[in-house]
Amino acid sequence: MPIYLYFGEDGYSMMQAVNALRQSVLDPIWTSFNYDKISPATDAVQIGLNQAMTPPFGSGSRFVWLVDTNITQHCSQNLLEDLERTLPQIPETTLLLFTTPNKPDRRLKSTKLLQKVAQVRDFSPIPPWETELLEKQVKEMAQEVGVKLTTAGVTFLAEALGNDRRQLHSELTKLQLYDTQDTVLDLEVITTLVGPQTQSSLKLAKAIRLGDTVKALELVADLIAHNEHPLRIVATLVGQFRTWFWVKLMIETGEKDEKAIAQAVEINNPKRVYILRQEVKSLSLNQLQKTLPLLLELEVSLKQGKEEISTLQTKIIELCQLLSTSRKL
Repeated sequence: MPIYLYFGEDGYSMMQAVNALRQSVLDPIWTSFNYDKISPATDAVQIGLNQAMTPPFGSGSRFVWLVDTNITQHCSQNLLEDLERTLPQIPETTLLLFTTPNKPDRRLKSTKLLQKVAQVRDFSPIPPWETELLEKQVKEMAQEVGVKLTTAGVTFLAEALGNDRRQLHSELTKLQLYDTQDTVLDLEVITTLVGPQTQSSLKLAKAIRLGDTVKALELVADLIAHNEHPLRIVATLVGQFRTWFWVKLMIETGEKDEKAIAQAVEINNPKRVYILRQEVKSLSLNQLQKTLPLLLELEVSLKQGKEEISTLQTKIIELCQLLSTSRKL
């Protein structure tokens, strides 16, 4: 199939996939003739479609890449008709790639069309609260790079670096250069070389849950210093507190089956429910329920353009004060 749609915010992984795709179809000798990278513009899609219908020069195939396209978020009727007419006719000698950081709007006819005729791949980052998937990602990339890690080392890297694949690859490469003996690197070596410089938003959620205002504000400063976008921080907090709320709600309603709780909360590993039970043990359902409107207010304020750091700090303080007492409200 000569048509591809890549979407998602994990730009690092997407670029790796794009480069691999490009190398698989282009003849290096004829790359300058057969490679078209088309930046966003009013007529970008029409240009891309025209180029896609052009036979390649020399050997190899033609590679047409429409960067940051918006046709899965907005598409006029005229453009839709062009897509419907042209996409089924794309020759096998052309690879046409659409990429966008945004999740496609499935309601649009253009999105439905691409889902029928294209290979669609999601490059959304792993949610920071999916610890098992993050650890799996560390193991897989460590194997690719050629680094052997202990279980504790894998856990540390997953917690310290979260879903930042670019930073993970950089740190693993550093470890690979250090380890010339092909040994299993223990936690002491990893923490010395990597260090806890990247604090995850999950640690911030934990500090808020414990009502530790000082620690929470330190973590906010750390996250901002390492260029973590405030809206991403909020998204992680919303996901974590929503999970805690639903676990507490099911416990309060008398549910004891960990598998049932895991299924309701959409947790892959039922064994994690035990940990979640302990985490919400000292909190009331009312407290957890009140965190969600506060987080929604924070998200709305940030999207309205209010000053990011002070807005984030103010709401974090409110959340910590809300959860600073363990009495049942």
